[in-house]
Amino acid sequence: MNKYIKTLLAVTLLTTTTLFSISVSAIEKITVFAAASLTNALQDIANAYQTDHKNVEIVFSFASTSVLAKQIEQGAPADIFMSADQKWMTYLIDHHLVDHKDNLLKNALVLIAPKQSSIDKVEINSTTNWNAILPKNEKLAIGDPDHVPAGLYAKESLTNLGVYDQLAPQFAPASNVRDALMLVERNEAVLGIVYSTDAKVSNKVKIVGTFPANTFTSIEYPIALLKPEAQDFYQYLQSPNAKIIFEKYGFITQ
Repeated sequence: MNKYIKTLLAVTLLTTTTLFSISVSAIEKITVFAAASLTNALQDIANAYQTDHKNVEIVFSFASTSVLAKQIEQGAPADIFMSADQKWMTYLIDHHLVDHKDNLLKNALVLIAPKQSSIDKVEINSTTNWNAILPKNEKLAIGDPDHVPAGLYAKESLTNLGVYDQLAPQFAPASNVRDALMLVERNEAVLGIVYSTDAKVSNKVKIVGTFPANTFTSIEYPIALLKPEAQDFYQYLQSPNAKIIFEKYGFITQ
């Protein structure tokens, strides 16, 4: 009898272990490489998706678009790529790492200041008195204007407004747009140039001006599917439910 019970227990344990292994292996992980400005919206969208897809784990890698594109080029295991500009998506297409893209979102470029700043409203145009709002020894937070999409847009706008060379010595360049936002939040810069959506998720800064849309290339967020296994979540990101969340964070959906 004891021998029978031991055998039964062993079989039961083996069966339970096997079922557990099958259950664990059934968990599907989807890795999304996305621009830092998409952080809050994508986390909410992933939570909504996983409510109905218990067997799916969404993992994000948020950083500057340029950094993510280079990582993908070097073989990083991304299933979906969401870029903050067309340039880096085109780069991956030209290098035969992306076959197809969809244009998903648009954004605006704004000037921000710490919440307690005396600066309240700035009319940004070719006659803006930057010397008055940005004293000589103060800093302007900006995404690295040579690599970071938000910085590239800012550079284009400031150049077209005729003040890029004047303001460049006062830049506090950041590795991504969220780091530029953080510099203003910490009062390490009196002004910053970020996306409208980034400013709206912070209670430590305020929008004091909006850059004219005709001074820079339209801020578009293309998305690409890198592995077919992530097709369902890729489609969900373009669904009406996802668009509601994107719009809540200030994105313009297409």
